[in-house]
Amino acid sequence: MTRLLYALCLVVVTASLARADDLVRDMTSIQIALPGGGQARLEAMIVRPDRPGRFPLVIMVHGTPRDLRTIRNLSPALYIVQAEYFAARGYAAVAIMRRGFGHSDGPYAETIRGPCEARDYLAVSRISAQDVLGAVTALRSEPWVDPGRVVLLGHSTGGVAVTAAAATNPAGVVGILDFAGGRGSNAPDHVCSPDRLAEAFGVFGKTARIPALWIYAENDHFFSPALARQMFEAYTAAGAPARLVMLPPVGDDGHSALTAAPKLIWPPVETFLASLGLPTTTVVSLPPLPALPAPPGLNDSCAAGFRDYVTVRNEAKAFAINPEGHCGWIFSAVSVDEAKRIAMESCAKRAANCVLYAVGQSLATR
Repeated sequence: MTRLLYALCLVVVTASLARADDLVRDMTSIQIALPGGGQARLEAMIVRPDRPGRFPLVIMVHGTPRDLRTIRNLSPALYIVQAEYFAARGYAAVAIMRRGFGHSDGPYAETIRGPCEARDYLAVSRISAQDVLGAVTALRSEPWVDPGRVVLLGHSTGGVAVTAAAATNPAGVVGILDFAGGRGSNAPDHVCSPDRLAEAFGVFGKTARIPALWIYAENDHFFSPALARQMFEAYTAAGAPARLVMLPPVGDDGHSALTAAPKLIWPPVETFLASLGLPTTTVVSLPPLPALPAPPGLNDSCAAGFRDYVTVRNEAKAFAINPEGHCGWIFSAVSVDEAKRIAMESCAKRAANCVLYAVGQSLATR
């Protein structure tokens, strides 16, 4: 079903996320204004309570895969679980795709200039911030948005984008959530020009005055804890208000903690939201999830992983097992097929003879 949202700046292209509960879910696009008079249409996903009113707004901004050939395969639905978490607490959550990603207008505008040992992170971060700031302006005018209570949430390069946007202190934005923010990771545990990356955060910190929460994991193989602290110290030493939370190891790579570790990320997020006077209490009750039986014989880590798996409200997830009790899983993939692939690959890294045990909210058929 296609539907027209409330303002002309929003054009719905599909509405394929409908479920039987009290949330509105729309796949859509938003038209933003760019510096110099240009415009761009960004693919977006909106999840909000299905009732009248103005809601605090969370704008969710994605990361960048190391293989840029895959950026058109990305979807804002990657963050459906996180969007539903906020919407169930009375927020309007909007995940956007920046220019050149997914079905957003192109071209890709975030090529990093300079050799690996001398990268220019300031320029590319400010380009990505243009998309964030454009989305803030467009969405604050929506009748279902409280224009004075906006939170920017960024993951990986999205974390840099929202931090660069915060440096301009945009109207209505009251908080920044930076999950594993950074740029320039061209291989596991390697970042081009890390000192220059930290310097860029120092520049943003000179003017940013919006409270921020930074969340990283101890086993982030994109941006190490040491680099996270270096960036954070540069940012806060310049005067920006922020708090850093370092999570314990999450899965194979803690860079995915935002989508892979809901039980770890939400407590500090809720504390941060409450400090801003924003809601944290559930106001929309979602239907109970199916009770899936745990596979027998799982090791302790896999048993804990499955307990988390059954709590995640998402169809693009999968859990794979092998006869010796090893496993692999993904809680929030771009598609069901990708979830199957990632779960099987994750399991195969640990053991042979892996099979899919669960896909989405059902046991796998085999």
